[in-house]
Amino acid sequence: MQNEAVITDSRFKPFKVRTKKRAISYAKWGYIFLIPFFATFLFFSLIPLLETFHYSFYEYWRDGLDVIGPNWVGFKNYGDILTNSFGEFWKDLGNTMIIWVMGFVPQIIISLVLAIIFTSVRLKVHGAQFFKTVFYMPNLVMAAAMGLLFSQLLSQSGPIMSMLFDAGIIQEKFNMLNRVWDTRAIIGFIDFLMWFGNTMLLLMSGVMGIDASIYEAAAIDGSSAWKTFWHITMPLLMPIFIYVFITSMIGGIQLYDAATIFTQGNGGAERSSYTLMMFLFNVVTGGSHDLGHGGALSVLMFIITGLLSFSVFILTVPKEERFHFKSRKKKLQKEVQGGISR
Repeated sequence: MQNEAVITDSRFKPFKVRTKKRAISYAKWGYIFLIPFFATFLFFSLIPLLETFHYSFYEYWRDGLDVIGPNWVGFKNYGDILTNSFGEFWKDLGNTMIIWVMGFVPQIIISLVLAIIFTSVRLKVHGAQFFKTVFYMPNLVMAAAMGLLFSQLLSQSGPIMSMLFDAGIIQEKFNMLNRVWDTRAIIGFIDFLMWFGNTMLLLMSGVMGIDASIYEAAAIDGSSAWKTFWHITMPLLMPIFIYVFITSMIGGIQLYDAATIFTQGNGGAERSSYTLMMFLFNVVTGGSHDLGHGGALSVLMFIITGLLSFSVFILTVPKEERFHFKSRKKKLQKEVQGGISR
């Protein structure tokens, strides 16, 4: 803001001089409020991450009461893990990805169907709020509790096995953990049950964000429900779909609680449900507390997650929109200006 002052002099006519008033800036308060977040991230996330990367190049473990290292060994820890001379990295990676796929495929299909049903204007589902709340509730339960619940229900002497035996469906009771694919299917089902409600709400938010006039125009043009879904809903829902896919994949690689509790920590039959996080936890917290191999395994998991996420990005985002952020910004601005002018 500016004030005007009138200066008078006997030799001159009165004239005005503009003086500037100092503006008050509140931007510093925004930075001040961000300090706690950055301090927490620095001390509890960034520094431990850098230490993990640092120790991955060292021999650093415990032999009884003696601590060995830290001694520089270069990429030896990585070589031990990748060549399976230290653990069974590739098998555990395969187990992890199989269980994730078994849980994610039904999760994304059922979540997408429910999202379309609950947001459909034609269907007008009664009690939609109740059903959405019920479907989301398993997400509020800890994964360890879900694993313990299913381990008790499906144990050899559990209620489900007893009912199947009494009904004559099975001839004798058996231990679910002795069957490879049964164990994987149950852990995948636990992962599906916990997260499909959350995925459904994310997809619903994406569907509700689509302009209703687009659907009206499609209906006027005589588009069928399937064509409308495939050519309108899915392309516009793709950003949310990519987000769900990547976050679910990251969570699948970090699968630990349900698999550990359900298989009692040994990975079930033939170690077929032993995940990467179970491997990492046993390396770091086992008797040797091997920080060197644990750090190398953590870095490898980070690299795998990054490569898979980048692959999803390359396969789903059109080539002309991948890294041209300025052109995408200009395109968006033109679309917004066009919409305002109309």
